[in-house]
Amino acid sequence: MTAPRTDWSRQEVAAIYTLPVFELLHRAQSVHRKHFQPGEIQVSTLLSIKTGGCPEDCGYCAQSAHHHTDVKAEKLLPLATVVARARQAQAGGATRFCMGAAWRQARAGGEFEQVLAMVRAVSGLGLETCCTLGMLTEEQARRLKAAGLHAYNHNIDSAEEFYGHVVTTRTYAERLATIAAVRKAGITVCTGGILGMGESEAHRVGLLHRLATFDPQPESVTVNMLVPIKGTPMADQPPVSPIVVARVIATARVLMPRALVRLSAGRTQLSPEAHLLCFYAGANSIFAGERLLTAPNPERDADAKLFENLGLKAMPRDTRTADAGGLGGAAAEG
Repeated sequence: MTAPRTDWSRQEVAAIYTLPVFELLHRAQSVHRKHFQPGEIQVSTLLSIKTGGCPEDCGYCAQSAHHHTDVKAEKLLPLATVVARARQAQAGGATRFCMGAAWRQARAGGEFEQVLAMVRAVSGLGLETCCTLGMLTEEQARRLKAAGLHAYNHNIDSAEEFYGHVVTTRTYAERLATIAAVRKAGITVCTGGILGMGESEAHRVGLLHRLATFDPQPESVTVNMLVPIKGTPMADQPPVSPIVVARVIATARVLMPRALVRLSAGRTQLSPEAHLLCFYAGANSIFAGERLLTAPNPERDADAKLFENLGLKAMPRDTRTADAGGLGGAAAEG
């Protein structure tokens, strides 16, 4: 099978993104049906294993120590708690379990050893296992892979030229270096961005261009909507239009035909009709559970009703790619 293109120009991406919306949606749905079963949605669960106290100053994040929010710094969760939550997620239909820690850089020493134990335990349950722990060294990535990690989430957030408006305590190049370390270790890549942070249409095109020109492309692409949180610099940003979200998803589907496109943070802002639009545009993965790290998420019962009303079904785990690192994973923040 021919590999997807990775040599897109920014002008080509812009031309796709700005297509008339019906033409864009039709094109995206046609591409989607060539690579995925229509109506199948991959279901993940995300757990914050270490909440708050992060030294980064990301303008959207409630966990930053720079912001005055209601989120308090907590210690790493015990292994038994994580395994219990993973079993609960599995019983609820999730095929992937993602663990997020509010760190700038994955910790060395005892805490990293605890995370490795979590990865081994969750992977041992038969779940695809994903982590988002901040920046990684190549050695840490190799050790996570050896422990059974399928995917690593490390969002690039936005276009490079807008990145300084989002965070100042790390560079875009550092984000790319971690993604390269993850890829080198043989772990599948989950990365994406956040919409509604004050970025322009050109910045959204830039984000999509950067994602589509990774070689190889990410196995999982997260599309997050900003969840404004009191006490953060972006608390007063207006909500992004569902049409914009669908346009981003559809463009991602055309550019990255084999990726899981994950409709992530901000789903509580979407009506059932807006969900339908996003799924038709090519989104085929969600997080289930009432929270995404610190952000609200639809209740499981609400998602079950949504699936029933739209005639959707949960995607089974793809065992063909499990040994090679799964199909990716995601986190809604980070």
